[in-house]
Amino acid sequence: MAISENEIQSVKQRFGIIGSAPYLNIAVKVAIQVAPTEMSVLITGESGSGKESFSKIIHSLSTRKHGQFIAINCGSIPEGTIDSELFGHEKGSFTGAHEARKGYFEVTNGGTIFLDEIGEMPLGTQARLLRVLENGEFIKVGSSKVLKTDVRVVAATNVNLLGKVETGKFREDLYYRLNSVPIYVPPLRERGKDIELLFRKFASDFAERYKVKPISLTDEAKDVLVKYRFPGNIRQLKNLVDQISVLSTDQKEITADVLRNYLPQEKSLPALYSAASSQDISEREILYKVLFDMRKDVNELKRLVLEGIGNPSRAAQIIKDNPGLFSEVPDAKNEQEPVVLNIQSNNVPADQGEDEDVQDITHESADDSLSIVKKEKELILKALQKNNNRRKYAARDLGISERTLYRKIKEYELED
Repeated sequence: MAISENEIQSVKQRFGIIGSAPYLNIAVKVAIQVAPTEMSVLITGESGSGKESFSKIIHSLSTRKHGQFIAINCGSIPEGTIDSELFGHEKGSFTGAHEARKGYFEVTNGGTIFLDEIGEMPLGTQARLLRVLENGEFIKVGSSKVLKTDVRVVAATNVNLLGKVETGKFREDLYYRLNSVPIYVPPLRERGKDIELLFRKFASDFAERYKVKPISLTDEAKDVLVKYRFPGNIRQLKNLVDQISVLSTDQKEITADVLRNYLPQEKSLPALYSAASSQDISEREILYKVLFDMRKDVNELKRLVLEGIGNPSRAAQIIKDNPGLFSEVPDAKNEQEPVVLNIQSNNVPADQGEDEDVQDITHESADDSLSIVKKEKELILKALQKNNNRRKYAARDLGISERTLYRKIKEYELED
């Protein structure tokens, strides 16, 4: 089915999509083409790029347009209740289930469900969702009766789902079932002059709402705006325009210097981890990786020390080859003079076997690994005690989501 430019522009105007970047037009075109079918759609794109708008296009142009449309953020529902939310539950099926409840898949029968942040869905719930997609069947929590539903699923993610599949955090069969038709929503930094159009639109909306003169940009300021990366995408741009509109009461034409004062400094991880960040690695996981890499370096140092003990020639060569690993080491030019490496934890006799040394290092590495788990458990307990077991505030102190904290509490059996 050929889609004309006029049709694309008409749909963009209807759903408030501003811009004409090539990737954006392709995404709109695919949404229009797939809407009349019953195929599952996976929308990918960064947070704040406008993925939900495309799910509404698909629903509104489909044969289900008179049915119900529900948007659900999988990442905002605790792991312990998401099955109940999606599929419903029977009375008494768990603590607090005082009456039976219909889930979204039952309520939305004949309509469309938009599952945002699908990558955050627990594995058990993924299995239930796969059954709905394949057979249109589901079972309420606490029931054994199989129910039928006719729901179209449109999913979205801002993470690399294939990466999650490779690490066992997302079902491969569900990924390919959802990804019947992929739609890629480009980030704001890939949309060129669209950023200027959106800036003017948000400035005009603000001015109309508060009955003030809209702000504008000089040519130099426009260049600064377009070159900025906008990690928060459209959501960040809108907040920026509102902020400038409120605070720049005396100056309505914004210069490049003024604009730079409002743009936050972009922070990035060290180059070693820049690639990893795109694979949904949390700050805590990065910290663990740094700790493990440090432990590896220490073990390498220990190995070199063990090689050098009792063998002055070998010790001298090690020091020469690894100048950055050793400091304040006696001069080893005279090979007859023994070299003393002052590492107290490894005062090993010269005749001790190499295999035993390696075994000790391996055993110590295992202890180090266990200590990290222990420290994490202690931190969670302290955060819960500090906040009187209020998990929302404990999660905030720990810098993790409430859902992750809930999972850790179950994993470490801290529920009491």
